[in-house]
Amino acid sequence: MFKKILIANRGEIAVRVIKACRELGIKSAAIYSDADLTSLHARMADEAFNIGASPSSESYLNKTKIIELAKKIDADAIHPGYGFFSENTSFIEEVEKSGITFIGPTSKSVKMMGSKTAARTLMSKNKVPVVPGTLEAISNVEEGIKISENIGFPVLLKASAGGGGKGMRKVTSKDEFKSAFESTKREALKSFANDEVYLEKFIESPKHIEVQVIADKHGNYRHVFERECSIQRRHQKIIEEAPSSFVDSITRDKITAAAIQAAKACSYFNAGTIEFLMDTNKEFYFLEMNTRIQVEHPVTELISGIDLVKEQISIAAGNIISFNQNDIRINGYALECRIYAEDPENSFLPSTGKILLYKEPNGIGVRVDSGFAADSEISIYYDPMIAKLICWDRDRSNAICRMNRALDEFQIAGITTNKKFLNYILNTDEFASGNYDINFIDNLNYTSLLSDKSSNNNDEYEIAASVLAALKKSNRKSSKTKSASESSNTWWEQKYE
Repeated sequence: MFKKILIANRGEIAVRVIKACRELGIKSAAIYSDADLTSLHARMADEAFNIGASPSSESYLNKTKIIELAKKIDADAIHPGYGFFSENTSFIEEVEKSGITFIGPTSKSVKMMGSKTAARTLMSKNKVPVVPGTLEAISNVEEGIKISENIGFPVLLKASAGGGGKGMRKVTSKDEFKSAFESTKREALKSFANDEVYLEKFIESPKHIEVQVIADKHGNYRHVFERECSIQRRHQKIIEEAPSSFVDSITRDKITAAAIQAAKACSYFNAGTIEFLMDTNKEFYFLEMNTRIQVEHPVTELISGIDLVKEQISIAAGNIISFNQNDIRINGYALECRIYAEDPENSFLPSTGKILLYKEPNGIGVRVDSGFAADSEISIYYDPMIAKLICWDRDRSNAICRMNRALDEFQIAGITTNKKFLNYILNTDEFASGNYDINFIDNLNYTSLLSDKSSNNNDEYEIAASVLAALKKSNRKSSKTKSASESSNTWWEQKYE
């Protein structure tokens, strides 16, 4: 087993990996930017190192500096978390060359799945269902229109190197194609430094269903059931659940078998996710493969009892998967709500500033994965997700009730959050019945409903606590007798001063 792991990430996923390292008896080394000087992940790790300035391009995306640091501190392995370098082929190649273990798949597997068109071609050859469309990038407008007319409008233009909902346009007619094609190429070039675009048939009212797979270096492949991830805003998930209430046992057997086949097609090992679109007839189509741990992995852990991060680390160290397929069963139901510092009533614009009050809910079946605490700063430099609230219960209806209670008890003040919006979604008839698709939020008229004072979200308590926290902080500052020369810039002294 490894002796020390460098975590090349920040926030809640870095905290999550640190906890797994502790349980395995492995030393953890965190990196932090100037903006994350007092961050929770830097406080928790056995070692913490400033990696650079606040912009991610100068810190968390400084490939050379991260690998040099890993060598300097004698780290055996690097865990990339998700985002940043987790699916960056050149970074993984550099790690492999350095002799340090990358906790994830090989650079070759990541490269095969990194191009959406190449992945579609590979899946098609391996009899994994794909959405009708092109297997190669479209060269010009005329070619795209001709293919679209053969498939039938509407179609979806997508960046070949895309992800995270960027570089996507729905096209409903021939007249719209030229402008949509050009704008998609511009966004793809800006976001991914690659302007290649392909197209797919637009699936009406689809669900986003994904399968957690895990494989080791000895050729063993397992699935850990499916997740429902259809509640999305701007093509990004905000509520996930496991298992899907829409997927029956026959469909589950089919889609998990297809996911295993997809993983085998690229000789994959470690944790990964195969994402599918599923239509109203429960026909499913390969969407993409995420070659890393997913944000929503906790719901899978709660229904299966499998610690996916510890499994990742063990597999990277050369061990076989710790469980057989027949060893695991779906136990209960789990929901995850992503709590963001954002304003749903203002086009989900991020809310930055200092968290004045932060108190997590607790109780049976309640889990919080977070990288923040009171006095933490929500920065302009990074994703505004504050925490993931995960609730488990014996069935879906009880899990929803528990989630509503936990959201009400989650006290966050000083910034605007989407808590009330999440409460509202959970209490719609569509969500309660499971009768929703990826267009749910786009079709939701929720703005006026969010101001409904009948919902119990402890708003008055949180506002009062914000004021008290601000006053307390102001009084504390005014009573300090330290001179400027005595003050310290180290995060551990800032924590206790």
